[in-house]
Amino acid sequence: MPILDAATKSELTKLYEAADRHYHGLRHIEALLALLEGHRQAFADPEAVEAAIWFHDAIYDSRRKDNEAASAELAADRLSGHVDDARLARIVAMIEATATHQVPDFEHEAARQDAALFLDMDLSILGAPAEGFDAYEAAVRREYGWVSDADWRVGRAAVLRNFLARPRIFHTDILARRFEARARANMQRSLEALEA
Repeated sequence: MPILDAATKSELTKLYEAADRHYHGLRHIEALLALLEGHRQAFADPEAVEAAIWFHDAIYDSRRKDNEAASAELAADRLSGHVDDARLARIVAMIEATATHQVPDFEHEAARQDAALFLDMDLSILGAPAEGFDAYEAAVRREYGWVSDADWRVGRAAVLRNFLARPRIFHTDILARRFEARARANMQRSLEALEA
């Protein structure tokens, strides 16, 4: 049974349709929901993951450092009383994990696997074909339009180097096979352009 009712989805849709959402908008949510449907059988609790998808970027202001925590707080507020406490805690933890893309240390392996696949889906744009990745990067740059070009190059290069330094960008075999190689190629190409 779905966790989110029509009113909550409508409220969230309005947030995602804000004019300053160039990447972190409704199309991003729709892309993740499509991935969820494509891999639904791989999830232990697909409804909880769907709720995490809907809420994970609900609060997004490129000048803030607490977007993930604020989005998780909104989810906790809106979903309290609609799901049991343990399930809500998992949803909140998945949303908070999008700050670092490290899998939460859940007690149950199924919950860890759901979170890993959710986090991988959130990063799937990194492994998009080159034109899709470039459009994503341009959209994120627009979201950070207030940052000078020099500061953007330094900050973005640090983010890309951080991901490239990981032994694996994607936690799950299923999405690593699909996206890892192209994500590395995309980010390396972007890093070289930033540092040129």
